[in-house]
Amino acid sequence: MSFLDLANQRYSVRNYKDTPVPQEKIRRCIEAAGLAPSACNLQPWKFVVVDDAGLVKELAKAAFEGLVGLNHFALKVPVLVLVVSERQKVFAKFGGIVKRKNFSLMDIAIAAEHFCLQAAEEGLGTCILGWFNEKKVKKILSIPRLKRVELMISLGFPADEEIPRKNRKSIDEILSHNKYK
Repeated sequence: MSFLDLANQRYSVRNYKDTPVPQEKIRRCIEAAGLAPSACNLQPWKFVVVDDAGLVKELAKAAFEGLVGLNHFALKVPVLVLVVSERQKVFAKFGGIVKRKNFSLMDIAIAAEHFCLQAAEEGLGTCILGWFNEKKVKKILSIPRLKRVELMISLGFPADEEIPRKNRKSIDEILSHNKYK
């Protein structure tokens, strides 16, 4: 499959089959995420895979309490993957302050998309979630207070076989040459 075909195949899945995800598929997704580039090669991430059905449900209820209508599908997903930011080294933190950019978050976003693209390659669906109750999530999974859970990724086999048509801006709308216009 070409990269463009893979990118087109990947979409935010919100309806999953009730089928366990094989550990080797999850490990390849984590491996792909670990290959992502990062500023100063710091790899400022840790992935926490939650695949125990009871724990997934408990986590989803706590994470999306009050927002369950928005992310109700998370209650039925077979796997939730948390992306936790690890402590930045002084040099990277200083560079981020000077440039007013959070390189760690950029790195985590790239790693998360590597994870999702590998999942698509594996026939799995994902949805990257950023709006959740971080405090409750950390408590359930014993994540240290000073760590940040930046993202959650739902993972499983899509219930729907058909890949939805993407509604994206045209290339001409997102591209400028030699100057911004």
